[in-house]
Amino acid sequence: MSRTWRTRLQLIAGLALIVLAAWIVWSGTSGTSGTSDAGRPSEGGGVPPSSSSTTSGEGGAATGRRTITESELPPEGRETLALIRTGGPFPYDRDGATFFNRERLLPHQPRGYYAEYTVPTPGEDDRGARRLVVGEAGEVYYTDDHYSSFAAVQEER
Repeated sequence: MSRTWRTRLQLIAGLALIVLAAWIVWSGTSGTSGTSDAGRPSEGGGVPPSSSSTTSGEGGAATGRRTITESELPPEGRETLALIRTGGPFPYDRDGATFFNRERLLPHQPRGYYAEYTVPTPGEDDRGARRLVVGEAGEVYYTDDHYSSFAAVQEER
C-alpha cells in the first residue's frame, strides 16, 4: 500500500472517530438536567396510586403518564408551584435551570423549553429527588423519583 493511500485511510479513520465522538457528546447533552443523583429513591410525598392515567400523542414516550391535580401534590410541591407563579425567590440555585428531557418522558420540545424546580423533601440534607418541571406554555409535571417518572399536574380552577 502506498504512503498516500495509508495517509488517506488514517485521515478517514480520524474523521470517523471525530464524528463518533461528537455524536456521543451530542446525544449525552440533548436530554435531562444532568444532576448526579439520578435514580435516588423517593422519600414520601409521592403521587397517590389512584391518580388518573393519560396518553399523549406528542413525543411517543409520554404514553401512560399519570395526571394529578394540584391538590394531590405534596404541600412542598404546592408551595414551589406558588413560587413559580410569582417568580420566586427560589431557595435553590438550580431552581429555574433548563431541564433537558434526556429520558424523553415528556413531550419533545426544543432545548431550553423546560425548566426544573426543586420540591423540598422534609428531612433531606440536599435537594432530594422531587421536582416540578414547567414548560414555556405553562404545562407542569411532577416527579418524586428524580425523573424516572412524571405526572402531569392539572391546574385546579
